[in-house]
Amino acid sequence: MTPRQLPTREPSILITGCSSGIGYSTAHALHLRGYRVFASARNPADVTTLKEEGLEALQLDLNSSQSISAAVAEVLERTNGQLFALFNNGAFGQPGAVEDLTTEVLRQQFETNLFGTHELTRQIIPVMRRQGGGRIIQNSSLLGLVALPFRGAYNASKYALEGLSDTLRLELKGSGIDLILIEPGPITSQFRHNALQLFLQNIDTDNSPFTATYRQLLNRLNHIGPTAPFTLPPEAVVEKVIQALESPSPRARYRVTLPTTLFATARRLLPTSWLDRLLLAVSRSENRH
Repeated sequence: MTPRQLPTREPSILITGCSSGIGYSTAHALHLRGYRVFASARNPADVTTLKEEGLEALQLDLNSSQSISAAVAEVLERTNGQLFALFNNGAFGQPGAVEDLTTEVLRQQFETNLFGTHELTRQIIPVMRRQGGGRIIQNSSLLGLVALPFRGAYNASKYALEGLSDTLRLELKGSGIDLILIEPGPITSQFRHNALQLFLQNIDTDNSPFTATYRQLLNRLNHIGPTAPFTLPPEAVVEKVIQALESPSPRARYRVTLPTTLFATARRLLPTSWLDRLLLAVSRSENRH
């Protein structure tokens, strides 16, 4: 495969976090588009479901070096040692005020959202170097651009992913490997449900200076009803992933939702004090719903 050129045969892609949401939708959409998709998930039951739906699926737990290495070995065995693209999508969000996050809880957030992603990427880069090119797509977030209260763990992991990706993009220049960031905003998924379970498990709400605020936050996370304004379905992200895979010269960043575009602009143009007031107003508005 020559740099910046799609393979002439069925292009292969490994995707993490395919049990639901963005990963699930991307895996199925690319499969229908003619890609050879390796859809991975942490839970064996989800792997079974993906296989039953016609995908090549395998278990990959980003918290386990052994699992990462085994998954990479399995994919490369099936593809004769080649892989056109990697979509690092697997991640989760741990809510809670920074002062209520134990170091261990923060470490768990980074293990999946950064360290596991980094380990997987490091194992794939030599493969792409040998074949002369490839695409690495990182699923970041609006919260990798601006911070919101009570999302400190997730903010920190996505800010770190942005910085690591920017550095890696520079280091890969001339290799034929493109490093692309996808920056979604609000997307319909199981993210809120999973965040609620982690919040209840890891945050001591009764012994926090934010107990009253946490009650509002719990009401929001438990809310069943209309989605937040400007929320888009996972297919909006899929569209950007396809652009990142198929453009002869992919952009460094693809922003998905209106809030992402607006806040990226606000971060660049507004004084920090003004941006802080805006972000605090957004947070208060969220917790009123």
